[in-house]
Amino acid sequence: MAEKNELLKHEIDIDFLGESVRGLIALQSVAQLLAGADIVPKAFQSKPANVLIALNMAQRMNADPLMVMQNLYIVNGNPSWSSKFLIACFNTCGRFSSIKYEFIGEEYTDSWGCRAYCTELATNEKQRSIDVTIKMANDEGWYGKSGSKWKTMPQLMMQYRAAAFLIRTVAPEISMGLYTAEEIEDTIDIQPLANGSYGLHEKAAETQNLIATTPVTTVDMPAPAIKVQSESEKVSAAVAPEPKVAQKRQPSF
Repeated sequence: MAEKNELLKHEIDIDFLGESVRGLIALQSVAQLLAGADIVPKAFQSKPANVLIALNMAQRMNADPLMVMQNLYIVNGNPSWSSKFLIACFNTCGRFSSIKYEFIGEEYTDSWGCRAYCTELATNEKQRSIDVTIKMANDEGWYGKSGSKWKTMPQLMMQYRAAAFLIRTVAPEISMGLYTAEEIEDTIDIQPLANGSYGLHEKAAETQNLIATTPVTTVDMPAPAIKVQSESEKVSAAVAPEPKVAQKRQPSF
């Protein structure tokens, strides 16, 4: 009996998504509750499985679940972080100083660039990112991309990209191997989809073009034939005999 109880104990403690089965069941009710909220992003509404994964990620990052869901973007089925959230997680991890930025080169020329840096608190060693310049943005195709924010706010985009490089090289466990939404937007054309996630712009445009170019076939249904009554049928219908009323027989006593 003791061996059986010990076996059941081990079966319950099987890990899944970093939680035991017992803990997973507890998280499932929380996921159902959050999936019914209107303030969570559309990618998580009425989708408790997505919420469950976000809860697991929040637990691993020691972050607020709602904050994780608000800053987690689904692009082609792959999750990605917003740059500001990733920077906030790095600044509050306690292992490094806050990220600082240093600008180099001449403004609004190809030499204009930015590097992110911080100090590792345990060793007091300064960590730097690679230099992100306007020339790099042009060479990589980020600057000339349709709708690119590099044309309207290049300084912010350089800071975001330099910080992402720094975090990915110094503390990749914070980003959990995920790209930032800004990095994905720089490489492929995406747009919001109906389910709250983001998808390829080409696929969405192809679908819209298919709808617009598909011919609409109109089918003319013939009207039902109308029977013309003859004069005799009209007279017969007009002078229809009155129904006979059955007479009751008087009982004879």
